[in-house]
Amino acid sequence: MIKKHIFLLGLLLMAMVGLKAQESNNFKVAKSIEIFSNVMNQLNLNYVDTIHPVKLTQTAIDDMLATLDPYTIYVPQKSMANFKLMLSGIYGGIGSTIQKQGDYVVITEPYQGFPAQKAGLKAGDKIIAINGKPAKGMSSLEVSKLLKGEPGSKFKLTIRHFGSKKDTTLTITREQITIPNVPYYGVVGGDIGYIRLTQFSPNAANHVRNAFLDLKNHYDIKGVILDLRNNGGGLLNEAVKIANIFVKKGQTIVTTKGKLASNDMVYKTPGPAIDRKIPLAILVNGNTASASEIVSGSMQDLDRGVIIGQRTFGKGLVQNTVPLPYGGKIKITIAKYYIPSGRCIQAINYLNGKPQRVPDSLTHKFKTADGRIVRDGGGIKPDIIMKPEVFSQVSADLYAQNYIFDFANEFCLHHKTIAPPQKFRISDSTFNQFKKFVLKKGFSYKTETGMLIKQLEKSAKRENYYKALAPTLDTLQKELEADKKNDLNKHKNEIKEMLRVEIATRYYFQKGRTASSLINDKEVKKAISVLNNKALYYSILAGPKTKKEKK
Repeated sequence: MIKKHIFLLGLLLMAMVGLKAQESNNFKVAKSIEIFSNVMNQLNLNYVDTIHPVKLTQTAIDDMLATLDPYTIYVPQKSMANFKLMLSGIYGGIGSTIQKQGDYVVITEPYQGFPAQKAGLKAGDKIIAINGKPAKGMSSLEVSKLLKGEPGSKFKLTIRHFGSKKDTTLTITREQITIPNVPYYGVVGGDIGYIRLTQFSPNAANHVRNAFLDLKNHYDIKGVILDLRNNGGGLLNEAVKIANIFVKKGQTIVTTKGKLASNDMVYKTPGPAIDRKIPLAILVNGNTASASEIVSGSMQDLDRGVIIGQRTFGKGLVQNTVPLPYGGKIKITIAKYYIPSGRCIQAINYLNGKPQRVPDSLTHKFKTADGRIVRDGGGIKPDIIMKPEVFSQVSADLYAQNYIFDFANEFCLHHKTIAPPQKFRISDSTFNQFKKFVLKKGFSYKTETGMLIKQLEKSAKRENYYKALAPTLDTLQKELEADKKNDLNKHKNEIKEMLRVEIATRYYFQKGRTASSLINDKEVKKAISVLNNKALYYSILAGPKTKKEKK
């Protein structure tokens, strides 16, 4: 009885200390608001020039929030449209990506079935004017704002088709554009289903569920790959429902814990699974974050699927959006989330605005459902780690300088059709045409060796050695340029790959891009081999046994 009273007294003291600390913090908040209000009033009354209160307040809020984590943000009323787009993936517009190239913004990828594509817009088309307003010199953001509007509204768009010298004015009706959660699904490796999920906006779980059922019912798949690479996350509830496709009803998928008890939540699968047995592989990389990590992390913790790729981003923070006066909102980090093993995958501590990655020495061990060791503090570590694909410098520059993009447009002018994306290949003849195309346009790129030669030249001039070294430097530069031309041949297969994907996109849109990119995808091939090898698949899920467990 005495021990019970001491325990209750201890709890009461802790509560009193917490209450006192909260009261102290409340006073500090009120004091700070009063100071800020007085500073603003004094500036308004006495400052030599007219102040801009809205701009000053925005700066103050942004700087204040910068000392916290990057996910706690203030959204003023003027930015609400983009904020809603980020949350829902829905907007009113023409359905196309755009990019600034030179003086003009150009169409880079129209979405199939939406106004841009239906109006005949193609990649490479320059936007000359919008409702008669010249677009020359406009940024991509400025053009984007003019292209968006209420679904059903009409506007005039003047464009110059790629390869044409004439301008064409079209009347386009804006539509509600919904960015698909699942832009592509299909069969790879003969009998393995593949589903690419790019975001967790509303109905993401239904889209994955429908894709999975279609693959099961029509293709008799023996395993499934869920591709979460470059998926930055989204709605938590959608992640739980997606996990529910593969695990039983009532299974805890994620738990949130915050300062307020009201933010402590347990999320369990709401219904029966579709398939608890089919072998599952999940592809992840460094840009797999948030809701994507809930899905991949819970499947790992429950020993339900094999994770393949690179360590994920490590975002274990939960945000809630709160309305503010005058139409604004603040998105606040209110909790951290914990996956079934009990681990939090947050990789970075944000203390006083100084991000610090959690060192390996401070991470903790946890166990999966079947006893495998997993750790917290650093995203999801794949069961099979693969090195990411890294482009050569020449390929990266060809892409960044739009040579791949422009050649694909040029190719389309002379070829009305191509083979389906799964079968389309770049011939040596087409590759040679590409080489002539880029060399004619004066393609050049910087190399580390070239920069060192330039630095050596500057040093030689500064120290009066240039006259003696000039012939050698000139020879080195010429040899380097000759080698750079050979780099096109040296990285032929890589460049062919980029050309194939870009050209396939012109004819088959987003589905064509994905289907083409899967042909030589090393991580997809690895997933196929694991799913086709039952012994290997289940041995990965079982994990290494301790000496005691071995018989």
